[in-house]
Amino acid sequence: MSKENWKKKLADLKERDYSLKSASDIDVDPLYYPDNIDEDYLDNLNFPGEFPYTRGIHANQYRGRLWTMRQFAGYGSPKETNERYKYLLEKGQTGLSVAFDMPTLMGYDCDHDISDGEIGHCGVNITSLKDMEILFEDIDLSKISVSMTINGPAVVLYAYYVALAQKRGYPLDKINGTLQNDILKEYIAQKEWIYPPKESLRIITDMIEYSTENTPKYNTISVSGYHIREAGSTAAQELAFTLSNGFCYVENAIERGMDVDDFAPRLSFFFNSHLDFFEEIAKYRAARRIWARRMKDKYGAKSERSLKLRFHTQTAGFTLTAQQPENNIARTAIQALAGVLGGTQSLHTNSMDETLALPSEKAAKIALRTQQVIAYETGVANTVDPLGGSWYIEKLTDDIEKLANDYFDEIEREGGTVKCVENGYFLKEISKASSRYQERVDKGERYIVGVNKFVDENEEIDIPILEIRDEVQNEQIARLKEVKDSRDNQKVKELLSKLEELSSTEQNLMPVIIEAAKEYATLGEIIDAMKNVFGDWQELNVI
Repeated sequence: MSKENWKKKLADLKERDYSLKSASDIDVDPLYYPDNIDEDYLDNLNFPGEFPYTRGIHANQYRGRLWTMRQFAGYGSPKETNERYKYLLEKGQTGLSVAFDMPTLMGYDCDHDISDGEIGHCGVNITSLKDMEILFEDIDLSKISVSMTINGPAVVLYAYYVALAQKRGYPLDKINGTLQNDILKEYIAQKEWIYPPKESLRIITDMIEYSTENTPKYNTISVSGYHIREAGSTAAQELAFTLSNGFCYVENAIERGMDVDDFAPRLSFFFNSHLDFFEEIAKYRAARRIWARRMKDKYGAKSERSLKLRFHTQTAGFTLTAQQPENNIARTAIQALAGVLGGTQSLHTNSMDETLALPSEKAAKIALRTQQVIAYETGVANTVDPLGGSWYIEKLTDDIEKLANDYFDEIEREGGTVKCVENGYFLKEISKASSRYQERVDKGERYIVGVNKFVDENEEIDIPILEIRDEVQNEQIARLKEVKDSRDNQKVKELLSKLEELSSTEQNLMPVIIEAAKEYATLGEIIDAMKNVFGDWQELNVI
């Protein structure tokens, strides 16, 4: 695209009703670029909103609309989490993000023996549609997007969300949100899986197919590099392994017979923002370029929306310290700024107390205010890709891209993404990187302020700590009993039997799961019906 055509495109776009001048009242241009636009610039960088999208997927980026401020939240009961959501929205948050507790993440009902003592402790507990109804009480789901961090049981939580939307009368083609639903990274890093890889991919492809036809504004999968990085990977590994997972989902959907341009626009990504400031920015820029080129050249995507990599960013939990926890505010601010300068579409900023407990109300507000300070006080949102053209940034972007491409070649030699999951390739690579990092910390070659440098002896922690009420578990179990007593148990039994039967076929499972959800079948019941056919997954010991 020529400079003139890009300017015409820009002229048609609205700008935020906010001063886009510098603090000294200097005019800030929408974009800065070389005087002489050559072919190399157009091939590798180009203008924002133009292939290969290195400089961003939108022509005017944050001058038109700020990123979504989406703080990850969930604890205790659905009612308590609902109250936290309303608090955050009142304080200026612009999107919701649900954190689930361990029983929910692993597909167990609240009354299961394995759930004892875990209800509500690392997120909110959801056992049935009734809990979902309470979770979003008095929140208009037609006007706000909701992200849910759920993987193995994602198909059930999605069904609950669809059922809730239908019950409230929202048109399904209007609901907007995202499921993490990246099961491949669970096998690679986080270890919260239920079914074997191939069966999990079948379920995810069912969801992509159903959503493409019925909830076209909903992202049924957010391919997550965040947890790969939290497991100890390098930035290049995070980028390569995440995009490799994304390409795997694309290939499975194409094999199903779907047109790439029908489903690819609703694939999104989720990246970590670590403390190596410029490397993180380069990582995001390289991600857009790699995705665009591969989607076009390898998978034949023609729609611009299929080529544009959209991503959410969360600051690095791995870097938070229990020692001197107030320092985490500074760490988070730097990481958040990297995400913004890298062009993220939405952002979560970690709270300072997350190594000690779930975020307190005060800590959650400070984390949100960190985003708001960046958005409204720093000027970084006044122009697109302000670091573009920096010799350092451009070289780093090229270097990260090369390292990622080297990993793609290695993954292909190993037999592809699923094979690398099964043979432990990803685990071994991340383990080596993590060990190298820890060795440098242990030797004092890398400083962590307050941990191995500038240590406060006999430190006393003086910040509020959130405590989960002991009564939450009993309340959830009591509500579950009420649900089972009031529902049509014969209907539930019939639907679960049908789900188990269909699991042995190639038929899409989403419609029957949604019907079961509407009849208040529980999370564990739906999961177990499929487990009876699919079995579960046992990891190969490769370390």
